[in-house]
Amino acid sequence: MVDTIKLVIAALLVAAGIAGYYLLGEAAQILKILAVLAGIAAGCAVAWFTAPGRQFAQFAADSIVEAKKVVWPTRKETIQTTAAVFAFVFVMAVFLWVSDKTLEWVLYDIVLGWKKT
Repeated sequence: MVDTIKLVIAALLVAAGIAGYYLLGEAAQILKILAVLAGIAAGCAVAWFTAPGRQFAQFAADSIVEAKKVVWPTRKETIQTTAAVFAFVFVMAVFLWVSDKTLEWVLYDIVLGWKKT
């Protein structure tokens, strides 16, 4: 129950920051952006002290560790894969064009007899 109240307060702080953006109306743009950032920072600070907030922080930390384990392809592998995709797309485009024209010829010229002039 306490965590729920804290999360509601955090959401209200973020909403207050966004409302501050609109309430500052004619103020300098930097002040309006700072109001939003302050609301988000205050909301995050309150949410940090909840059980879901700590779970999210642990999840984020674990995600960073997992992202560091990713083996990214080399430039050569990326270019080869991209070339293969483009080649496949080209071949499929030609195949579909030929299929379309063949069906058009069969239906319009042979079956229906609508010869093009």
